[in-house]
Amino acid sequence: MTATYRLSPLGRRTALLLMFGALAIWLFAIWSFGDTLGVSYNPLRFWGELRASLEAGLGLGKIVPALLMLVLIVATPLLIWNILEEYGAAYTVTPEGLRFESLGVALTYPWAGMRAIERSDEDADEPLDEVLLDGDYTGQIKNPLLRFLHGQAYGRRRLPIYAGLERREELLTEIRNRAGLVAIELAESATPEEAGA
Repeated sequence: MTATYRLSPLGRRTALLLMFGALAIWLFAIWSFGDTLGVSYNPLRFWGELRASLEAGLGLGKIVPALLMLVLIVATPLLIWNILEEYGAAYTVTPEGLRFESLGVALTYPWAGMRAIERSDEDADEPLDEVLLDGDYTGQIKNPLLRFLHGQAYGRRRLPIYAGLERREELLTEIRNRAGLVAIELAESATPEEAGA
């Protein structure tokens, strides 16, 4: 019997709010970048205006905000992808391993390839857990762009278990039991006296 775990309605609403917030930041960064450098985004005038602005000399008061906005322009779409991937995430427990699917990404992580579950922030209201993997399983993703986007979110040797999942603790228990992580975690938490006994 297989079970599939998805974001709860509250988790989906939270992801949508985060996505719209990130989109607003991205649009502000695009507008602010052009305004700071004094260029328009008209394709016929952009490069000429940018060249003229650079030749006129940019002071520190323009360079720093322009660089900050450029970083936001590049990084925010990656953040939006991460949120969209979280929004569409589905985890399916199968005999072969844990299947993760979202936005065209479909991966099966074998139970034997899971080393541990690590909690990212113990103090958070809804902490994020990550399954630490013994290898890179992203080769299962045929599309190189999707492979890059999925890998840049958490790395190629981690699988996030998102905070807003329905029956999240049940999924974590399934992972621990099927991957044999309960015994490993007990051994690691044992005191030296218990380990020597």
